[in-house]
Amino acid sequence: MGFKKLLASLGAGGASVETELFEANVVPGGVVQGEVRIQGGSVDQQIEGLSVGLQARVEVEGGDQEVKQDIEFTKVRIGGAFEVRAGAVHVVPFGLEIPWETPVTSVDGQPLRGMNIGVTTELEIARAIDSGDLDPISVHPLPAQQAILDAFIRLGFRFKSADMERGHIRGTRQRLPFYQEIEFQAPSQYRGLNQVELTFVADDREMDVILEMDKKPGLFSEGSDSYRAFQVGLNDFQGTDWSAYLNEWLAQVGGRRNWL
Repeated sequence: MGFKKLLASLGAGGASVETELFEANVVPGGVVQGEVRIQGGSVDQQIEGLSVGLQARVEVEGGDQEVKQDIEFTKVRIGGAFEVRAGAVHVVPFGLEIPWETPVTSVDGQPLRGMNIGVTTELEIARAIDSGDLDPISVHPLPAQQAILDAFIRLGFRFKSADMERGHIRGTRQRLPFYQEIEFQAPSQYRGLNQVELTFVADDREMDVILEMDKKPGLFSEGSDSYRAFQVGLNDFQGTDWSAYLNEWLAQVGGRRNWL
């Protein structure tokens, strides 16, 4: 169970707020369920609105450096205007849909370093907004995504890092204002590769899989990036040997050093 205390102070003698997630482990396309509990203070208060959303901490290029920015990428209003009486408890249940593009934050039960996604709660009171802290969720891969990740591991790649970057990948079904890159260190048999960055962009039927392959420099050439993209059905991925499929491209790009 995921649990968060917002401890929102809605003015002197005002109410406090707690948001409880019934289950913090989710998958893209799923639903995170919970409830918001508003504990009345010493005075009656009029609440004008209540919303929950999802927020991600994303890297944004700014000049010569990258900075972190919190981006709310979905938001649902779960309550209209209501009054919280002094000392009373007002409970509002909610179900918040997880967009299909939501980045993966946990693989095989292990959190991916650098991934920060969670539920936010927002109260509107007296024409002001009172926001709470982030309540983290763990986003696990869809079965089709897990099949691709498993193929990389079987080929000898090692997980290096993951990040979320603001921007758009052309030619994909991307709708969110950011995307995830999962970075793998290439094994020795792909001696022409330094690393591979993997991105998933899914909807309710299939997903784009984008590979950015970082080639090592040669004797008379600089290193370069090579891109490949393909589509995978979320319900018909089982019939493909993904290790063999990926190896064809990876060996073609990184099977040897580009000496010339």
